[in-house]
Amino acid sequence: MKNVLATIVGFIVASLTVYIFESLIGQNVFPLPEGANPMDMEWLKNNLHQIPMGSKIFVIIAHFAGIIAGMFVAAKISKQSIIPSYSVGTLMLLATLFNIIMLPKELWFSISDGGLALAGFLLGKALAQKEILKKSLHKA
Repeated sequence: MKNVLATIVGFIVASLTVYIFESLIGQNVFPLPEGANPMDMEWLKNNLHQIPMGSKIFVIIAHFAGIIAGMFVAAKISKQSIIPSYSVGTLMLLATLFNIIMLPKELWFSISDGGLALAGFLLGKALAQKEILKKSLHKA
């Protein structure tokens, strides 16, 4: 039951991290054009060229940071299994891949987003493993 909770909370933390970086920071520092609706996939497909470069970069940072944060929190809660972290990381990687496929973007964006999401998964895995190892050493 603890691992299920770790997975759910880790995924929530990952999603909130993405939201904070992408929407609260990115779209406030680099505002979207007048009348933009980032929740409407059709608007995004037709107007992606109008989104500021900085906002796009914050999307990439958001996916990277979200994966790391979610995987770390899942390990922190689980304390014994890496599986919740893998579950969170995999779900977030799939969400990033879905985003790349569904919205036609510039090649640099797709490569950067996918590459940094994968790097986030690997860094999140390393942090999660370290956290679990630390907890198991404390028990011994």
